[in-house]
Amino acid sequence: MDAVHQIDGRAYPLGLKNVDTDMIIAAEWLKTISRSGLGKGAFAALRKEPGNVFDDPTYAGSPIVIAGDNFGCGSSREHAAWALMDMGVKAVIAPSFSDIFSGNAFKNGILTVILPQEAVDRLMEVAKTDPIHIDLDTQTVTTAFQDRFQFEIDAFRKHCLTNGLDEIGLTIGESDKISAFEAVDAGRRPWLVPAAA
Repeated sequence: MDAVHQIDGRAYPLGLKNVDTDMIIAAEWLKTISRSGLGKGAFAALRKEPGNVFDDPTYAGSPIVIAGDNFGCGSSREHAAWALMDMGVKAVIAPSFSDIFSGNAFKNGILTVILPQEAVDRLMEVAKTDPIHIDLDTQTVTTAFQDRFQFEIDAFRKHCLTNGLDEIGLTIGESDKISAFEAVDAGRRPWLVPAAA
């Protein structure tokens, strides 16, 4: 997982409330266990509508989505986070998130930023013309117009994101402790130690 410190660029001004995981990636795309290729199916229902933000060349490749309340509600499908990642999205800003989606996003290196509705409304306006800057180290979202919004984030999640640590990385980081435990445990319960080949 890549470390996250700063995310800069245009943002998709989506703004919709209650965007569920089926809207992010529909069920017909769930037949894969691969994380790549899902961006093609992301927001497919919305992309059928003329003038949608996801097919507007102005926002092509934007690393940020600005959404309404309860983003990521619905099923627990991790494919929703994978689809966003495959589109190049590194952060979603919204007034609230589904807990399961927020957890899946975090585990896949996507920053979820919770801001008050007034801040989200302002960022929706800025996103139509200018880039947005997110700084995880200082926990701020800023614009070229001197807007500055502070956000909170769980300290453990911030540590993992800024150090690029997923669950495997966290486990590898504890390998010395794991080896020490296994050595002690082998002395206590030798019958569990595999026989040498």
